[in-house]
Amino acid sequence: MKIEAASLALTGIRHAFFTRAGGVSDGLYASLNGGVGSRDAADKVAENRARMAAALGVEPHRFLTAYQIHSPNVVVAEAAWTGETRPRADAIVTRMRSLAIGVTTADCGPILLADPQAGVIGAAHAGWRGALTGVVEATVEAMERLGARPGEIRAAIGPMIRQSNYEVGADLMSRFAAEDRASNRFFSAAQRDGHALFDLAGYVAERLARAGVGRIEDIGLCTYADPERFFSYRRTTHHAEADYGRHVNAIALV
Repeated sequence: MKIEAASLALTGIRHAFFTRAGGVSDGLYASLNGGVGSRDAADKVAENRARMAAALGVEPHRFLTAYQIHSPNVVVAEAAWTGETRPRADAIVTRMRSLAIGVTTADCGPILLADPQAGVIGAAHAGWRGALTGVVEATVEAMERLGARPGEIRAAIGPMIRQSNYEVGADLMSRFAAEDRASNRFFSAAQRDGHALFDLAGYVAERLARAGVGRIEDIGLCTYADPERFFSYRRTTHHAEADYGRHVNAIALV
């Protein structure tokens, strides 16, 4: 049902990169689909999220995710919100206890962060657009405003699409070259002319290092390559399926 990072195995903190196992959904969504934006039955998604909340030791209404828009926007969670009032953002930080904060993914990079000394945690959703436009740095800065110190922050990069399965076109390579000249080393040649394989996980780790994060762990698992455990937007697209499930990756102070 969940994967944990050694770097976040800390007293007073619970976290999980949830897999697709252990839920009640079926078909394309089998079985632990946490995506409120999917076309899965709402009652099944709610039950799945309640199970995830229980695994982290929080009440279901205190298991929070935002309305993600592939942005560098970060919000501070000070109390529970509803599905109707959830903010539009791609990262959440908090210092409130018994409040789980998370991001949903289906190939993009989930990052869970914690400064155990300051009692500040964060969760960020980093696709290529968010990573390039600064969601990593914005998350670290938001944690700093709550009392965290970058050098004390531990960050874990969860399951996501990996370079061998992430082919991109010349337009994306050009955008990275224009906005971040140091990004060239994260692209390698693909079989098709004018295309490259992008190391999103490596790039996210680089942005965490630039932000001064003291300890960075990469789980190293690929969502595209492991259909038994993970949902994948790109795999769904390649198979011409109608929809796909979403993972929730969450952390809580308890």
